[in-house]
Amino acid sequence: MNSEFGPRHLLSDAVATATMSPIEARMLFRSGMVTPTAGWAAGYAQANLIIVPKTQAFDMLLFAQRNPKPCPILGVFDAGQTSGPLLAEGDIRTDLPRYTVYVDGEVVAEPTDISGYWRTDLVTFIVGCSFTFEAALQEGGIRIAHIDQGTNAPMYRTSIRCRPAGSISGPLVVSMRPIPASQVADAVRITSRYPAVHGAPVHVGSPAELGIADLDHPDFGDPVEIAAGEVPVFWACGVTPQAAVMESKPWLAIGQAPGHMLITDARDSSYLV
Repeated sequence: MNSEFGPRHLLSDAVATATMSPIEARMLFRSGMVTPTAGWAAGYAQANLIIVPKTQAFDMLLFAQRNPKPCPILGVFDAGQTSGPLLAEGDIRTDLPRYTVYVDGEVVAEPTDISGYWRTDLVTFIVGCSFTFEAALQEGGIRIAHIDQGTNAPMYRTSIRCRPAGSISGPLVVSMRPIPASQVADAVRITSRYPAVHGAPVHVGSPAELGIADLDHPDFGDPVEIAAGEVPVFWACGVTPQAAVMESKPWLAIGQAPGHMLITDARDSSYLV
């Protein structure tokens, strides 16, 4: 399920996207621009979404509480609420570049606006994203392959099971970044200081130990080239709730399209410990 790339020619300058404010980025997405958001609005936290009806909201909250590594909750909206402190003057229905809509666990649409699916009983969970610590990795001299290669981050279902909660169950999903062997310890040290956005890696090295058969075929996002001397490093991923939705099959759920994140008004540094 690879994500669709949009009109990058509208803003091809990576410096321009990195220096953009969150509200400027959200306004572009509201107007219809579609692009993965890695590297955008440097210094501001990006986030995953999972939106479910109120009848499933407690189970989803409990699932997140029992699985904090892949599902770190940054905020929860009341039923029907469409904005909040993390997105001033924003609208959760329009301000991401692309969404994924599930009915009975199946993808039925990948719209750029979910206003047509909105209901007053929908509860929005804002979940931490590993894009938040990528700027810190780059500042530490560690290159990010999917940013350098202009692709979406690769994400994989694993054979590791999350702790279930009521009607919600599913596998751990991980994102992968190839890191030079000499810098793996630095990557672990840097990301461990961001526990609210997945923190340290869950695995370094052989993907087979996670039940991943082929790094060239991610379940979400796009493959990246792994250079000689680089080691695959895996972080828990906020797409995990969407994998749980696919397995558990609630009658309706909405998430961001993988890699097409909510750019929040929170500073990356606010999640640094």
